[in-house]
Formats: sequence, structure tokens, C-alpha cells
Amino acid sequence: MRIEQGFQPQVWVEENAFLDDPVLPHLLQRLLHSNTRPVVEADLTRFSVDLNTKIRPHLPPLTAPSITQYDQLGRRIDNLQTSEAWRILQDHSIREGLVSLGYERDTFGASARVYQFAKLMLSVGDFQVVDCPFAMTDGVARVLELSGSSAMKDRMLPRLLSRDPSKAYLGGQWMTERPGGSDVSQTETTAAPTSTTSNDIGSAYLLDGFKWFSSAAEGHVSVALARTGSPDSGSRGLSLFLVPLRVEGHASTPLQNGIHIHRLKNKFGTHGLPTAELSLNGARGWLLGKENNGVKLITPVLNITRVHSAIGSVGCLRRGLSIARAYAAVRTIHGGKTLLKDSPLHMQMLADLTVLYKGLVHLVFGAVSLLGKVECSVASEEENHRLRLLTPAVKAYAANHASPALLECMAALGGLGYMEETGIGRLIRDSSVEKIWEGTANVLALDVLRASKDPKAIQSYVTWANNILSAGGSVQGIQTARTYLQSIVTQLPSLLSTSSTNPLLPVSFMTILASTSAALYLLEQVIWAVAAQPAHASVDIVTFNRWVLERDLEGLIKQVGRVKVGDVDVKKRVGMDLDLVYSKL
Repeated sequence: MRIEQGFQPQVWVEENAFLDDPVLPHLLQRLLHSNTRPVVEADLTRFSVDLNTKIRPHLPPLTAPSITQYDQLGRRIDNLQTSEAWRILQDHSIREGLVSLGYERDTFGASARVYQFAKLMLSVGDFQVVDCPFAMTDGVARVLELSGSSAMKDRMLPRLLSRDPSKAYLGGQWMTERPGGSDVSQTETTAAPTSTTSNDIGSAYLLDGFKWFSSAAEGHVSVALARTGSPDSGSRGLSLFLVPLRVEGHASTPLQNGIHIHRLKNKFGTHGLPTAELSLNGARGWLLGKENNGVKLITPVLNITRVHSAIGSVGCLRRGLSIARAYAAVRTIHGGKTLLKDSPLHMQMLADLTVLYKGLVHLVFGAVSLLGKVECSVASEEENHRLRLLTPAVKAYAANHASPALLECMAALGGLGYMEETGIGRLIRDSSVEKIWEGTANVLALDVLRASKDPKAIQSYVTWANNILSAGGSVQGIQTARTYLQSIVTQLPSLLSTSSTNPLLPVSFMTILASTSAALYLLEQVIWAVAAQPAHASVDIVTFNRWVLERDLEGLIKQVGRVKVGDVDVKKRVGMDLDLVYSKL
């Protein structure tokens, strides 16, 4: 039998990424002002059509970047080449404003970030981690806004925020080094002041060191941490610098600024992204802010890149779930008599994934909304505290839940899901990096505890939560879940206190905080829907109830209870963990 004979599987119809999404259109109706929402909705609809008709079908295969370090005469050249597909996706990202939209505050106000990240979430599933250099670019632009010299702002910001691919600059971020990983206190790279020339756009320094993970190696500029204080001063002795790599008038190649590309990383996923090890040998950089203030200055960059990471996780899940939904609408089972979408067992699995997806989207856009308010200086003190508290938790929670859920999306297509052409395998590989990039769950949990040291942080969070719970007191059909959620919120201060003294509990507390926050944002959506769109509120009510009563909150609370608070019990458990891992027969 020839392949074109016999049964022919039906090709599924690609959804409109925006209009057919089960959460984003209704969420934006609540978050966006009525004056700007039609513009945003029209652009997201158009962009989603372009994904299906102009971008996905015509993109050439994406291949790994390469580095040629020497020419035929043995001269060092460090010629970095990325694939055609990578460059095409970068051009699309620049034209679509995937960085610049977040800075169009004059038009969209605090909602500029909501618009930017909504569009970014739609692009993630097809843009193959090209967002990574744009996340870095976003962070560089923000740190220049806050701490750059006038010359930096005049010369660099228009390029970083340009929508013209021929003019736009890409930014990088160099923090990770071999001794410490996420612990920048062990940074070895040093910076020494040098004479400043008329061509410099800030106080000039020469940097020497080795950067272990440098994303966006094809970038034009990067921010880098380097030591200006003594080694024993730890992170307090670090300063932040803007380093040119490919900037007209300063360095047309990294080599011209004493930067050697040692090698490109061979990674599990993100195969199109050039991630490099860089050797800095007297690289010229310009000081941002004051000496020994680098960690404080880099914090806004971390907030932005962690939100980008969370959007990356959720955007990959969006694409995987979209494929699974479309496939279920055409795949027949039971001898060809029934569609897969009419199978209760299959729909139960997809419904569980959809509840997770909705909760994650609401959680992430809760942080996005706060970020927009903070950047527009319209956030209250309580909202500033909440953004600081939630950002690491949102990033970790989204990464830890989206990647495993993609495995279920793959299984929803059976053997077809395991085929590379379907694209879900790549989504799994690419989304897995989000569990590591910008901090693992353990690192982020400790950051949540640091953010909680200010008593106002958890107090303002509980006040915000109680206000939402009170507003939902009259909504029918949610009271069991609302009452249970109220009990969790009441326990948060004591859970925080326990987690602050018990080294085994920070991740559990962070997870409870994130899951509780998702529930609260889902409740906000229910309250709005009941008032604004009562005919469509039933699905929001079901989502809220299932999130609170059928997901992980109860199990997490029990897990915390099983790990005793007493010092002796904790030490025993820590010792037993060590024995379990390293004991030999």
C-alpha cells in the first residue's frame, strides 16, 4: 500500500493564538483601559493571524549557532554565526515591538507592560527562545533609564527600543561566573578605573575576568558585574558596568574591546540561542551609578528578566495546549465514530491542564500589572512590596508547573506528540531552562524570604488578599473555596515565620504563596466577570473552585506540617536526607 492510500489522518486547524485562547481575551478586558483595549486587541488578533500565515509556515529550519575563532592565517577572529531562522525571528521581534511596547507609557500608561507581555506570550511558542536576548535587552534598557548617564540614555536607549532591525541594539547580561553560579558574591571579574576620553559615555574602567554563562552573545552591549571592592567584601564590593561589544565608534567586534568568545555552550534545549563563555581581557566598560552599588542596580533587571522567564514558561504551555485542543477536535477514536474531544477521560485531562494554564496566566499577569504600575510611579507602597515578594515566586512556580504540563500535552497526541515535527518536544526542551535561568526554585525561595524580612511585605499582602476575599463574599457558587482560601491566607504569617527558621521549608512556603496568589487573582476575575459579564462567569467560577479545592494547596499545607519546627527534629531530618542520598550498601 502506498502512503497516500488507506486511512489519512486529518490535519488540525491552527487556532488564532489570541482569539481562541481560553483566558487572555477576557483577562485583558479586565486589565486594559477601554480607551486602549481596542488597539491592543486588534494588534494581538493581527499578530496571531501572522503567526499562522506568515511566520510559522515560512520559517526555515532553525540550526545551532557556530563560532569560528581563527582565520586561515591563525589570527583570532571569533566570528559568531547564527542561523537564518534566528535572524528572521529577531527581526520579527523588533518590528513587533516585543521590547519597545513596554516603554510606550505615554500611550498605554501602566498597561504598557500588560500589552508587551501579552504579545510576547503569544509569540513564545513559535519564536524558539529568541525572547532571551530581548529579555536581556529589556533589562538593559530599564537599568539605563534608572542609572545611566545622560550620554548613555541619548545614544543607547533609542537603539535598544528601536523597531527598526537595521538600527536596533541587542543587550546582554553578564553575572554568572564559575565560582558561584547564582551567588554573585564570589565574582572574580575585576574592574579598574582608567582615563576617560571624549568618546566615552561614562566613567571608564577596564574589566578582567571570565563570564561562565553569557546569553545574547551576538548582542551589541551588555551590563556586567565586576569587583571594585576587596574580595572579602562579597557582593558589597561589586559594581555594574555597561560594556560595548558591537557599537559604532567603540568596538565593531568583541575582540576590539578585549572580549574573547571562549566557546559556545552545548545545551539540552534553546539550540538556536548563542550562549557563550567569555574571557574579558581589559574590556572597556562604563560605570553605572556608584561604585560598589552593582547588586542594588541589577535588581530591576532581575525583576524584568524573571517576568520574561515566567512568560516563557506560560507561553510554551499555551502553544502546547493549543495543539492538543486542535488535535482533539479532529482525531477520531472508537472505530472512527467519536471525536477525541467527546471522550470524557481525555477532556478531563485537558480540563486539568486548562485550569493550570489559567491559574498561571492570572498569576503571571498579576506580577506584570504590578511591574507596569511601579515603572510608571503609580504603585502604592503596598504594591511595591507585593511585586518584590511575588516576582521570584511567580517565576519559580510557572517554571516548575508549565514544563511538566507540556509532557501531558505531548501525551494528548499519542505517538504523534512524540514526533519532532509537532513541535511539543522542542517546547519541553526550551521551557526546561526556565527552571534554571534567573534562579532555581531553591535560590528563588531564599529570595522570597529576603523580600519578606520587611514586616510590611507580608502584612500588606495579607491586607490585599483579605480585601479580595471580602469582595467575593456575595458571589454565589464559590463560598466553600473562598472559605478555604481565607484559612490559607490567615496562616501565611505563621508559615512565613516557620519557614524563616526551618531550612527545609522555604520552597514549600514560596509554592504556597504562589498558588494562593494565583487563587486570589482568579477570584478577582470571578468578581469582575459576575459584575461585567455574568453570562460568561460560570467558567471563571469553575476554574477558581477547581484551583483551590482540587490542586496542590491542601497537600502543601500538610507537607509543611509534617516537617517539625523543633531544632532537634530539623537537624535529624537534615542528617537523614544526607544519609539517604549518600549512603552505600
